[in-house]
Amino acid sequence: MAEEEDYASSSDMEEEDMSGFYLSDREEDVLEETVLQGLESQHEEDCHWSVSSVITKESLLAAQKEDLRKVMELLALSEQHARTLLIYYRWDVERIFELLEQRGKEKLFSEAGVTIIDKSNVIGLLNSSQTVNCSICFEDVTQNSVTEMDCGHSYCNDCWTEHFIVKINDGQSRRIRCMAPKCTAVCDEAIVRTLVSARHPDIADRFDRFLLESYIEDNNKVKWCPSIPHCGNAIRVEGDICCEVECTCGIQFCFSCLSEAHSPCSCQMWELWTRKCQDESETVNWMTVNTKPCPKCHKPVEKNGGCNLVACICGQAFCWLCGGATGRDHTWSSIAGHSCGRFKEDIAKRTERARRDLYRYMHYHNRYKAHTDSLNQESNLKESIQEKIAVSESKQSKIKDYSWVMNGLNRLFRSRRVLSYSYPFAFYMFGDELFKDEMTPQERDMKQNLFEDQQQQLEANVEKLSMFLEKEFQTFSDDEVLDTMSHVINLSNVVDKLCKQMYQCIENELLYPLQRATHNIAPYKSKGLERATELSVCWDSDQSLRSTKNNNEGSCARWDLAVNGIGTTGTGRHSGSQFPGSSSSDESGCSSTRKRPRRDVAGAAAPFDLNMPPEVIDNSRY
Repeated sequence: MAEEEDYASSSDMEEEDMSGFYLSDREEDVLEETVLQGLESQHEEDCHWSVSSVITKESLLAAQKEDLRKVMELLALSEQHARTLLIYYRWDVERIFELLEQRGKEKLFSEAGVTIIDKSNVIGLLNSSQTVNCSICFEDVTQNSVTEMDCGHSYCNDCWTEHFIVKINDGQSRRIRCMAPKCTAVCDEAIVRTLVSARHPDIADRFDRFLLESYIEDNNKVKWCPSIPHCGNAIRVEGDICCEVECTCGIQFCFSCLSEAHSPCSCQMWELWTRKCQDESETVNWMTVNTKPCPKCHKPVEKNGGCNLVACICGQAFCWLCGGATGRDHTWSSIAGHSCGRFKEDIAKRTERARRDLYRYMHYHNRYKAHTDSLNQESNLKESIQEKIAVSESKQSKIKDYSWVMNGLNRLFRSRRVLSYSYPFAFYMFGDELFKDEMTPQERDMKQNLFEDQQQQLEANVEKLSMFLEKEFQTFSDDEVLDTMSHVINLSNVVDKLCKQMYQCIENELLYPLQRATHNIAPYKSKGLERATELSVCWDSDQSLRSTKNNNEGSCARWDLAVNGIGTTGTGRHSGSQFPGSSSSDESGCSSTRKRPRRDVAGAAAPFDLNMPPEVIDNSRY
């Protein structure tokens, strides 16, 4: 009754306001605009702040240089040392600045393997012919064949080269340490590149690629898009990394675990749920409840009659009550030479528990599957609704704006998905798998009743919204269309508020009080997941790479990337030819790759720009 009263009260208020629709066209427009503004005002700024951007193959180097520049300027480091520092601290610039204040520069550098010396690095002394003995291979070599690292250890170039090649082939090229025992210094990447390229240019190219991709592989705030086939993009998140994002390829996924977007389930809950649905655990439960193993061949046997003497296909007869092997002589009340009247409590409890767990799983799985199937069916509504809108707009009618239909449809997609994933959440939240010792039975019952009340309210209003959207409104009169519009707008508003309340209940009443476990969920967004913006790439006439970082004010910061380290060999490996298929450039030298407009964090874009599920996204909107 609570959801009926909630919807009825909102509907009554809406019907009172709807009286203006029957006065004049001008008042219609004013009222409709007021209703739309009311919905827009509900999109308050989320307490979880995060902004995502797409890193393409063309902008990967520029994105890496952005963080390198910050560390180089603050600590007065070379690019090589800045990269070593960032790789060790997983490209977390803010953490480096924080540890700098707490530990000091010397300890910060020593932990990361950064060694700073006053003299310049020299790869061999070309003017000296004096021989020295290499302590690795014990060969006498000239000084111009010896290289000294920043840490002060020097060995012959052949030993260094072999060491570098082994480390690169072993996948350790991001942090190649000095060969000296107990030395933690990281070798100079310029020396690595020079020595290896002289013998194996292909391995040197791989070394450069590994350094470049470390920005993604070793970065907690950057992850590859999990699309299949892979789109080649990576997503960078600024702010709260516990979020769900959408790549420019259209796929929506959880940034934390890279699986499909699954809030309000936590990542651990969703992993357990998918594993439970895919493996044979529930089949085993069913077999435990409904079959008994044959005492001879041990195959599961299902009883198909009322008699407790069961015969397996192998020919063995056994007692269904206790599972013991018997002869075939029996009456309706007993089996000859066999008695199992003694009660065994552990077996009965185990069977009853398996039966209860199976029924509980089936309850939540059936409802999860029902809403998932409904979402897939409702995805087909988009095309039919667009046809209805086209027919309605072609009629002679005073109603010309039908955006409320698509807005309601997008709201239906989002709320249906939330409702679907709320059942796996409830399965684990109120079960014994994760939180058995976190709540007393009384607390669990109270919290479960609170959550299920909100779940039922959301479910009832979602079904009502679906019912109104499926109506043949293209055949309605203007009055009927206005009535349908008022219900769709009102239900969209109610459903959005119920989703917010459910998330608040989950975060504040269910997950926050937990003491022994931490489960984070991605925040609810009224407008759906925002598509990540792209970093644009520009080229100067001298072929040096620059990055233009999108922001809300439209300003851009540019950095010349033709500096030390990557891209200094003059071969052009990192100046556009590093990745195939780079975008064409206009006369100004800027890439013609289309940029996506970034909506601001507070959701100040179009009030009804709600994202649809990936399978029904209309790419033409972008």
